[in-house]
Amino acid sequence: MATAPSSASNRNAASTPPAAPAVEMSIVIPLLDEEESVPHLYEQLVAALDNVGRSWEAILVDDGSTDRTFELLAEIAERDRRIRVLRLRRNFGQTAAMVAGFDHARGKVVIPMDGDLQNDPSDIPLLLQKIDEGFDVVSGWRKKRQDKALLRRVPSRLANWLIGRVTGVKLHDYGCSLKAYRVEVLRGTRLYGEMHRFIPALATLMGAKICEVPLRHHPRRFGRSKYGLKRTIKVVLDLLTVKFLTDYSTKPIYFFGSIGLLLCLGGVLAAAETVWEKIAHGTYVHNNPFILIAVFLFSLGVAFVFIGLLAEIIIRTYHESQAKPIYWIGEKRNVGEGE
Repeated sequence: MATAPSSASNRNAASTPPAAPAVEMSIVIPLLDEEESVPHLYEQLVAALDNVGRSWEAILVDDGSTDRTFELLAEIAERDRRIRVLRLRRNFGQTAAMVAGFDHARGKVVIPMDGDLQNDPSDIPLLLQKIDEGFDVVSGWRKKRQDKALLRRVPSRLANWLIGRVTGVKLHDYGCSLKAYRVEVLRGTRLYGEMHRFIPALATLMGAKICEVPLRHHPRRFGRSKYGLKRTIKVVLDLLTVKFLTDYSTKPIYFFGSIGLLLCLGGVLAAAETVWEKIAHGTYVHNNPFILIAVFLFSLGVAFVFIGLLAEIIIRTYHESQAKPIYWIGEKRNVGEGE
């Protein structure tokens, strides 16, 4: 089961300077029932980031764990003020946990990663190098992915191909959590559902420069994967949302109105067929089923146009005006003091 951090980690923690009001990079790590991984994760972070030569913080978000994950994180945060901990009141999902970390990040560059030890913190300098070259988003690519081929890799390749085709942003590995973002990219992006994987696609709305870097990927050492078929279905539905947002986020009337006008056109054609049947064959309107199709299509088309008009109003007032959060924090460690 979980063990305390090693003496080497304790020595690193003992020499940790006080937290600064701002840092160069923030590492955001959501965790769910990863008590066995936490001590090793901390050791790897310190070993990798202390050699980068930049100030850093790590925001570890406990997404409603039922084991000792939060207790271990709190102990580490007591010793090392660079480790900042958030505990969500329940399991809100990976995207909400990431957003919680993003909202509290103080770094100029924000780097999310998984907490199951499959991502390697020693790859972070590769991401930073590309950021220094002028890119706004650097996406990790698990080129030699250490997961089961049938259950994980094959569906992932299909999903990456589909996402690239739909969004127009072609990446090998949308599902890799280890990415680097300039903070201004995240500040302008609102995330819901399972949409954290689509940040590169959403960033294109702001004209962000995006690149991809091959990274290492390790087999899972502890616990079990939290992914399943249910999550895959959510991703597909979120993909439809992203497509809508990228093409129609500012003018939903173009989407609903186009469908509405096509339906109205279908209704007009069906009505014309009804008139033709009366003139050519003497078929009375009440005996012609095309009149029902005409009324139905035209009415549905008008409804779609009005839905588009309502969407124009709603999209301007709902989430942004209410500043409605998608997560609630129960406890904090090294978060909120002096910010």
